[in-house]
Amino acid sequence: MDQETEQIAPSPGGVALESPSPCPETDADNAPNAVSIPATTPPKRRFLGRVRSTIGSGIDWLFGAVTLLFGLAALSVIPILNFASLGYLLRASANVAQSGRIRDGFIGVRKASRIGSFIIGSWIAVLPLRFVAGLWHERQIVAPGTDGGWRIGVTVLTVLTVFHLVWASLRGGRLRHFLWPAPIRFLKWLRRPDSYFSIRDAVLDYIASLRLPHYFWLGARGFAGAFAWLCLPVGVMIAASRLPPGGAAVLSLLASFPLMFAVMYLPFLQTRFACEDRFQALFEVRAVRDLFQRAPVAFWFALFITLLFAIPLYLLKIELTPRELAWLPAVLFVAFIFPARVLTGWAVSRAFKREQPRLWLSRWAARFAVIPVVGIYALITYFTQFLTWHGAPALLEHHAFMTPAPLLGL
Repeated sequence: MDQETEQIAPSPGGVALESPSPCPETDADNAPNAVSIPATTPPKRRFLGRVRSTIGSGIDWLFGAVTLLFGLAALSVIPILNFASLGYLLRASANVAQSGRIRDGFIGVRKASRIGSFIIGSWIAVLPLRFVAGLWHERQIVAPGTDGGWRIGVTVLTVLTVFHLVWASLRGGRLRHFLWPAPIRFLKWLRRPDSYFSIRDAVLDYIASLRLPHYFWLGARGFAGAFAWLCLPVGVMIAASRLPPGGAAVLSLLASFPLMFAVMYLPFLQTRFACEDRFQALFEVRAVRDLFQRAPVAFWFALFITLLFAIPLYLLKIELTPRELAWLPAVLFVAFIFPARVLTGWAVSRAFKREQPRLWLSRWAARFAVIPVVGIYALITYFTQFLTWHGAPALLEHHAFMTPAPLLGL
């Protein structure tokens, strides 16, 4: 054997193995004492990785759901923008109705998680600047007229904080991006010729994926349809409140019948409207009746939960909430109304999947069971005018069918 330098060949696993006596005529596969190193990850490590990934994904989903809840609540108390909140709820109900899966009602949870991470991360990143600015302010109180370089320091720290927030947002807006600035990666990114265009396209694509105009237009039409159904009976009740007690009771009783009729159909009309994206669908009662015959028990249960969850929310209208804190009760409004919308979509999906009506016994039992449900709701709605802050005009605040927050309290 020649005295040559022995070569080191990498193994399949990436570890360099020395060959003390290389044999040209014998390959590694035929060697009697060859040691095979598996290229795959051990099953235990793969299992732990899947568990870790599942837990992380679940936490991210829950965080996104909480962020989505607060985001819808914040939108619901802003005039005009509250139509987008209603539109989201209608779209969630329509998605469940079309697919039959409850999880499809949670639209944009991952995007909401990113927004929540951005808000919390920005708050953490600004803490050093707030601390230094507070020290400078205290110095101005103790020794007015002496700057000592604090102004320059606060200015420089402000510029750095802004750059850090922008850079963290460009990296993805995750919480970890705000905790570590990654300066080397930032310098490499600056040298890329297409940096600006990639950022512009990413930001525009993300904003477009939120579909805010779609939710706004859907909610505005859904609100208009609900108002068209409720304006007559509610208007009569408001007018009756100005009459003597006897006349007011009789006129309100007469108005309760069209109110019960509207409440009976309106949740399903709105879901069907969101499915077809057609305004005329909000008034096609016959189509909802046909759907009811295919899933009568599911329709009754969805209507029962919708009205049941709406009744406790009237207690939040007893006192006028300050404008600055209006979003706090709105969180409860969304938390109660969102499951009702999803459940309505589930009931409609069961009707979509069936072609033949159910047995006559279940259909008529559900019809008779609906009457006390809508009757009690109409009665409670009538008495809420004596409890809420705005009196009789508050009868227009049907949060179960309109925007998920009081309108007159804004």
